[in-house]
Amino acid sequence: MSTAAERGAEAENLALAFLDKQGLILLERNFHCRLGEIDLVMKDQESLVFVEVRYRRHSGFGSGAASVDYRKQQKLAATAAYFLRGQEALAPPPCRFDVVSVSGLLEHAEIDWITNAFEA
Repeated sequence: MSTAAERGAEAENLALAFLDKQGLILLERNFHCRLGEIDLVMKDQESLVFVEVRYRRHSGFGSGAASVDYRKQQKLAATAAYFLRGQEALAPPPCRFDVVSVSGLLEHAEIDWITNAFEA
């Protein structure tokens, strides 16, 4: 039996493989700072994409995407701002926040990608 952390890591692997097939390029994984964590930082053409991955085996408590509430959005936005301060670019590129919801059994998971899931 796998732990919640192991299932979360597997869901993140599935999301990463899915986004890679869509043409996004991984820049950083599991960016941590004192403000929080961003699961995936990716590049989509000229945009920098901060990706929150959510896994739900059952939908009884709502979708993974629905769990990214206002408080979580604010935490992600603050963490993204911290990430951008550490970059050497003169001007930050266009940025967006995406949510990838992974649901069902991981062996047959459904993936729902919400681009521009919220504004910060």
